[in-house]
Formats: sequence, C-alpha cells, structure tokens
Amino acid sequence: MATPSGYKYTDIVFEIRGQIGMIKFNRPKSLNSLGGNLRMDILTALRELNEHPDTVFTVITGEGRFFCSGADVLAEGKQTPVSYPSPAAKKVAYMARFSEGIMFEYAFLPASRSHHTAVELMRSMINHKKVLVVALNGPAVGAGAAWFPPVADILLASTSSYLQTPFSQLGLVPEFGSAIHFASSTGVHRSNDFFMFGRKCSVEELAQWGIVNRVFPVTNFHQNVQAFLEEQLRVNDGKSMMEVKRLQNGPLRDQRLLAVHEAADALAERFVEDAPTKRFQQQRDMLRGEFALKHCPMQFTIRKLTDQ
Repeated sequence: MATPSGYKYTDIVFEIRGQIGMIKFNRPKSLNSLGGNLRMDILTALRELNEHPDTVFTVITGEGRFFCSGADVLAEGKQTPVSYPSPAAKKVAYMARFSEGIMFEYAFLPASRSHHTAVELMRSMINHKKVLVVALNGPAVGAGAAWFPPVADILLASTSSYLQTPFSQLGLVPEFGSAIHFASSTGVHRSNDFFMFGRKCSVEELAQWGIVNRVFPVTNFHQNVQAFLEEQLRVNDGKSMMEVKRLQNGPLRDQRLLAVHEAADALAERFVEDAPTKRFQQQRDMLRGEFALKHCPMQFTIRKLTDQ
C-alpha cells in the first residue's frame, strides 16, 4: 500500500478515516513481532499523521489475535564473535548500536541486518502532536508491552488482552524508558512487580487500576474502537482534545526522552556482563526443546539421551 509520499507499507495497514488515522500491525503469522519492516512502517506512518492537517486521533493497533509479541526468541542469527580491548570499549560499541535503535534481540546480529529505528520511533511517539490511542486487540508481550501502552494518551483494550515483559528472565532491563513511563501510570510498586518479576497483568487488572480507559469485546473490536472515537469527535472539539494532550505531556517530555537514553545505558551494561547472551540462549534452547517434545517426541528423547 503506497501513500501520497510514495512510501509503500508492507507490514502495517495504514488508513485515514475522517479525523482518525489508523496504524495496524500486519504480521499476524509472527504474532506481530517487531521484525521485517514493521518498525520503519510505524515510524513513517507516525510522521505522516503528525503533519496531517485533519486528523485528531492516531490509533496504533494490530491485526490477528496478538497486539504485538515483541522479540522472536526463536529467530535464527549468527554473528562472528567480536573481541573488545576493554569493558569500556565493549560498552561504547553497544551504546552506539542502541543509540541507532538496534534492539536487544538484534544485538546478537550484524548491524546490517538490523533496523536502526527504535529510538527514533520512541521519540516520535513521545513528541507526537495528535492524541495517541493504543488499542490492544490482544496480548502485548515484551517490547509490545513496554514501548506502546506506557506512552499512549488513551489506552483501549479487548477482553483477550494482557501485558507481560520477560526482561529480567532474559537478563535485560526495561527498554527505552518504559520503567519510568509505566510507573507514571501504575505507581512504582506495580511497575516493579510488572518489570522485575515479569508478572502478567490481565485486562481486568489494568482496567481496575485505571490504566485502560475502555474495554471492548474481541468480536468487532476495531469497529468498536472506531465508533468510540467517532463519538468523542462528535461530542468534543478536536483541537481542545489535542491541547489537553499538549498541556499534560509537555512537562513530561524531557523526562521521558532522558529515560529512553538512560535505559539504553543500563542495557549496554548488561551486555558488557554477557547476561542477556547467556539467558537468551537458555530461553531459545528451552523453547526449541518444548517445540521438539510436542512435535517430534522421538527425536527430542534421542537428542536428550545423547546429550547426557
């Protein structure tokens, strides 16, 4: 799908209906994981909607049963081992990659295979002028939970939604300022429970805590979201709603942008210690083992016996 700017979207469905711009993640076979061209597509659409003369709401949602599954820990990738003269040099190398927006799941891969868009994507959402609506059509895991819901102005969800981040399990830290962003909505203790322990937060809890603004049935979810926003536009003045957003977010902007870079610093330190590399491999081996046990039980048993 091409746009007036000539850019062709491949991993999102992008449409504008009246005063509502819709960005739908469209990689349902991978549960909308953040691979392929998805991040560049989102970033391009955000820039286009930010300057659109008519829109008030920018909606980020997903096709299929997941909103976003974050990283794919089964993804294959080989990297030639790199030696560094010192821990400081190693950290600088990783900081350079993270400042370019190379996510942790791609930190194991050569830079040419990564999309250098994540930091710019976060900056674009934080600075977005329109009312940013995240509509969780299903579960959001990892980066899907950490990047988008915490910076939303309005958070809508289906009854099948939940949030979960396995960062501690993988030896990581909350990405791109998400710890601060999430704590500003939930409070520090709930945020710590969510990020430290990888706790799954159900949609019922999120609604009870006041994080989710509205919950809709899974059936006809996108139609219900569209109808809800159209009703708000009928009742309320669009410019006034955008001004409410500006006044709310203005004092938070610098703190949020600083948090993005402080999180990159903390993440680089974890890679200096090699903690993510070891835990990521353990998780990948475990998932491969579970897949083999389910689909190839004989081969899995033989492999386990020969490994002993």
